[in-house]
Amino acid sequence: MNLIFRMLYVILMSKFRERLEVGNFLSVLNLRVLPNDIDINFHMNNGRYLTICDLNRIDVFARSGLLKAMFKRNWIPVIAEHTMTYKKPLNLFQKYEVKLDVLKWDEKFFYMTHTFIVNDRVVAEGTSKGCVYARGKGVVSPADAIAAVEEDRAR
Repeated sequence: MNLIFRMLYVILMSKFRERLEVGNFLSVLNLRVLPNDIDINFHMNNGRYLTICDLNRIDVFARSGLLKAMFKRNWIPVIAEHTMTYKKPLNLFQKYEVKLDVLKWDEKFFYMTHTFIVNDRVVAEGTSKGCVYARGKGVVSPADAIAAVEEDRAR
């Protein structure tokens, strides 16, 4: 994660946003293209989109309680697959909205969509699948990860 200040900002701001309940894992962030986001063409680098998606995931982790559960249990989040489709460029200093929606999960993965929007127009969209991993033990099922969040909330 090379956007440490944005990440810290997202974590700090998550303390003031509403908590996410199971089944409603939606993150919406309003951002701006900064000079360290651009490539030689002066628009946002295609790899930066993927990194910005990380910020949405961190927001979901923090607001749902999964971040706390992962730290407590020594788990880590892992992205297994990510695709993006780019429709229009995001230019230097342009404002945009990025949304992440966790659509579903199965016995191993969470499935997410990522949408970048400018003035109600989709400029890029993608999908990803990710999991929670317990070091030395393997993948933690989404059901077990959610159960850990609910257990921590009950305390």
